[in-house]
Amino acid sequence: MSAIDINAVARQSGVPASTLRYYEERGLIASIGRRGLKRVFAPGILERLALIALGRQAGFSLDEIAAMFDARGMAVIDRDMLRAKADELDLLIRRLSAMRDGLRHAADCPAPQHMECPTFQRIVRAAASGALSRRAQPIKLPR
Repeated sequence: MSAIDINAVARQSGVPASTLRYYEERGLIASIGRRGLKRVFAPGILERLALIALGRQAGFSLDEIAAMFDARGMAVIDRDMLRAKADELDLLIRRLSAMRDGLRHAADCPAPQHMECPTFQRIVRAAASGALSRRAQPIKLPR
């Protein structure tokens, strides 16, 4: 397969040309030359962009993703970094689950006013203290 110009890469990957230029500026990708005024890329660019997209969806920063490639552009992913990100995601999932459960409780609570509900009051106090942003365990709500 021959080199792919930036417009074809953008079309095939769904990544806008402006983002491709930005990724190149950040060192995430590299063009292999030009065809006229257009940058061209090696055929492996689509796989690399897919790996970048996966990293972004997993919550990695562009700097973290850049560190996942060696000087030749080969993926060299640190397994400890993957474990650390998985741990971060576990914590985020627990916090979001607690928040979801709190919202559902507030929506379904039989109390005439939310501030009359002891569970809702506990959630409000937890939010005010910052406990919800660092909570490791979900809030236990009565059923």
